[in-house]
Amino acid sequence: MDFAIKSGSPEKYRGDCIVVGVFESRKLTEAARVLDEASQGYLAKIISHGDMDGRANTTLLLHGIPGIGSKRLLLVGLGKEKEFGEKIFLGAVRATFKALQQTNAKDAGLYLTDLSIKQRDIAWNALQMVVLAEDSLYRFDRLKSKPEEHQPSLSKVNLCVTDKSAAAMTETAVQQGAAIACGMKVTRDLGNLAPNICTPTYLAEQAADMAKSYKLKFSVLENKEMEKLGMGALLAVARGSRQPAKLIVLEYHGGKATGKPVVLVGKGVTFDTGGISLKPAGELDEMKYDMSGAASVLGTLTAVAEMKLPLNVTVIIPATENMPGGNATKPGDVVTSLSGQTIEILNTDAEGRLILCDALTYAERYKPEVVVDVATLTGACVVALGHVVSGLMGNDENLVEELLQAGEQSGDRAWQLPLRDEYQELLKSNFADVANIGGRWGGAITAACFLSRFTKKYRWAHLDIAGTAWKSGKEKGSTGRPVPLLTQFLINHARKHTSS
Repeated sequence: MDFAIKSGSPEKYRGDCIVVGVFESRKLTEAARVLDEASQGYLAKIISHGDMDGRANTTLLLHGIPGIGSKRLLLVGLGKEKEFGEKIFLGAVRATFKALQQTNAKDAGLYLTDLSIKQRDIAWNALQMVVLAEDSLYRFDRLKSKPEEHQPSLSKVNLCVTDKSAAAMTETAVQQGAAIACGMKVTRDLGNLAPNICTPTYLAEQAADMAKSYKLKFSVLENKEMEKLGMGALLAVARGSRQPAKLIVLEYHGGKATGKPVVLVGKGVTFDTGGISLKPAGELDEMKYDMSGAASVLGTLTAVAEMKLPLNVTVIIPATENMPGGNATKPGDVVTSLSGQTIEILNTDAEGRLILCDALTYAERYKPEVVVDVATLTGACVVALGHVVSGLMGNDENLVEELLQAGEQSGDRAWQLPLRDEYQELLKSNFADVANIGGRWGGAITAACFLSRFTKKYRWAHLDIAGTAWKSGKEKGSTGRPVPLLTQFLINHARKHTSS
């Protein structure tokens, strides 16, 4: 979809459809008021008849309005003016694109861009509108023998503002929104793929294709190389599978040659049965999404490369299946990680931390400025935070605060959980340096505590996205989160380094 910024009075917009808002009190937004005046009270008459009452997320499509240049007019309900804010705005934009997709309009002018939202600016509005426009087009039907017929006419969206000076503020936001949407699509496509297709080898192939497309440096470690290095924790998870494990690395060099990279580590368990500690059958098919950490860092790197951000970013993906079998790791096994620390495996379904700990140790060789790992790590995080925010912990408060702030800016929020030394006591083992689980209580925190033992040489944060990366139920599928959060974090990071 193409996007453009337009300024000018709404009645002069010449195109297939123009979109304006109406509040529940029947109060017209400024753009709607101008159209009402140009049409000699036509809109006010429609509203007085009760066909559009302004309730949030409602829409009304009109044709042939006198006195305006557009062929169609779409009225969008904005709810009560006093309650209007971020949530209602996003809902109105979603409703707008849903309604537009049901018309034959090829272009649309949206006079929603400069609506006033507390603690948000016009650039934020524009970015969100671009992301939601692309989201409205997203379908995953590539595995169906007869893909759904869905060829919407809408191909161009004009983000309209009444003030010319405001138009300049939105240009960069539109570019960023398009890049984020592109990254989210990469993430969602990978997360939605069937696990017999999206294997560790497939992830490596996709990373190699990305490297060619964006001129990135690509490398992959195979089993023998990982054995030689001593990645006993990662390989312990892979032992039960016939699919070979991979350690995938992509390097983006957009900053100074001497600049330290931001390293993103993404958990890539392409299917998680739980191993010998087998999961129950219910919703087991959804365990293909256990590689959403890997998918999200690939999506984020796509967005970074699309924007050509002036910083260095390295992505590390430990990829494997977790399967039961005659050679599978057993509860009670002790393995030696790349760091040299020994781990007693009490539960083979706590496998994500095992593959991440070796990847986090491997990250040391890149002399990172900071490291952020992203993982669908614990059901405990879903119990604690639901599907609204991602869990966040780390060993550096400044880094954690930067990620929290990026979440607030993007609307893809995280919530900090405590990472206190007292929780480390729960990981004690009689037979190894550390156990891979800490018992029933505080599971999201003890999982992060485990990872923290392998991150002492750099600033590190951990995002547990088990509750936010995937939707279950009727709309089952990948959400594309936390690509917006991570991308905003890197945008801020690049801006900070450029200005310093």
